[in-house]
Amino acid sequence: MINDSIYTFILIGIGGTLVLDIYAGLLAKFFALPATNWRLVGRWVGHMKSGQFYQPALPKAEKIPGELAIGWVVHYLIGITYGLILMVCVNTQWLDLPTILPALLVAWFGIVAPFFIMMPGMGAGMAGAKTPNPTVTRIKSFAGHTVFGLGMFLTALALA
Repeated sequence: MINDSIYTFILIGIGGTLVLDIYAGLLAKFFALPATNWRLVGRWVGHMKSGQFYQPALPKAEKIPGELAIGWVVHYLIGITYGLILMVCVNTQWLDLPTILPALLVAWFGIVAPFFIMMPGMGAGMAGAKTPNPTVTRIKSFAGHTVFGLGMFLTALALA
């Protein structure tokens, strides 16, 4: 029974990530807001195996073989992780009648990771402080996490 729940929450994390990717694609297509460059995420993660956790100028860092694939895999593994965090935050009965608030809260609390780990590690500063427009970076990240939370909720509803 618990194994089935684990798989369900993994699917919920994947579904939330897929909804986020659709949203990012629509923003890029209709509003010219570029989506996250998963190649650079892969480059950042790829350099970690040699002990380089901080890249002050990531686009100029040495390319990593398979960095685009690495970035996409990391992206979906993060989504799965948030799905499993959601599982820890709710009981398995939530799967029978999902509510939106737990999914949103996990997604919103999850913004700590990009603000204080990924962005600084990739040279963008705390909460995107070193980006060309930190306010837009922060709003875009919060909106993306909100869409991700909504996506987890919708996936849970579809699976209920």
